[in-house]
Amino acid sequence: MMAVCGLDCGQCGLKDGCAGCGETEGRPFGAGQCPLYACCREKGQDSCGPCGGCGLKEELVREFNALGIPDMPEVAGLNTLPGSYVNLQYTLPGGQEAKFWRDDRVYLGNQLEKLGSGRCYGLLADEKYLMVCEYGQDGADPEIIIFKKRSVAE
Repeated sequence: MMAVCGLDCGQCGLKDGCAGCGETEGRPFGAGQCPLYACCREKGQDSCGPCGGCGLKEELVREFNALGIPDMPEVAGLNTLPGSYVNLQYTLPGGQEAKFWRDDRVYLGNQLEKLGSGRCYGLLADEKYLMVCEYGQDGADPEIIIFKKRSVAE
């Protein structure tokens, strides 16, 4: 089975818990709609293809690169990622713990190695927000670098 965005669902390690984007109108993990599915449908496309033909991936790559974060390599692409896989828990300054994304949504993101460090930058976005965090191996000790509303969001 191929996803609307062109991914081969048979190669996904989460395929057993996924209801399929075509079958669920872009909500393979529950309530929230995949931003690629929504973007492609808004533009009247039946499928996006692996590059995200609606242009959302390219917009987000430009926005991430424009942040000018020191020691972050240039972002070349983004992947579709289930929220349950990337929704890290952060400790806020007051000691509270919080998650900022939904486990039942699909987001666009990537992981980039922080230059000169054993840590990584985690990038995540949807149609409204961008987030860059920094973390150690397996998501250890995550820190929010930037979490902001996208300027194109309504």
